[in-house]
Amino acid sequence: MIRLPKKLLFAVEAVLDIAYNAGTQPVQSKEITARQGIPRRYLEQVLQQLVRAGILSGIRGPRGGYLLARERRRITLGDITRVISALDANGEDAKEEAGVVPESDLGVKIVRPIWDDMQDRLVERLDSVTIEELCLKAKEAGIDSEAAARLDFVI
Repeated sequence: MIRLPKKLLFAVEAVLDIAYNAGTQPVQSKEITARQGIPRRYLEQVLQQLVRAGILSGIRGPRGGYLLARERRRITLGDITRVISALDANGEDAKEEAGVVPESDLGVKIVRPIWDDMQDRLVERLDSVTIEELCLKAKEAGIDSEAAARLDFVI
């Protein structure tokens, strides 16, 4: 079975956590770590990349944190995947793996085209799944949202 990169899973969980729990107030990374169990060393790097990509917006200050930069129906899993893939492509692991790609005829003419086709289909599927859909599934599954507790009714 093909395993998804941890950073990608953490990124999707973090964006979904923010979408599901933010309400009108930003979500702090320590809250995401507490709820999702994502190690902070991964989380901070991933959140900053998502801010740079325009998926999240970062709010500075003692009550700061992260909010979605656009509507959750306009953020897809494909968007998040591309950000994390670009982050991984610049890392040392990607450079090491790039050096061990076989260049045989079977690899180049047979295996790689099949793999590329599967990746294209996966990206198409990821582009069709929005954060809004995942939030609705979380609600249907009975997962509590802290957004309700964050509502401020003061006028």
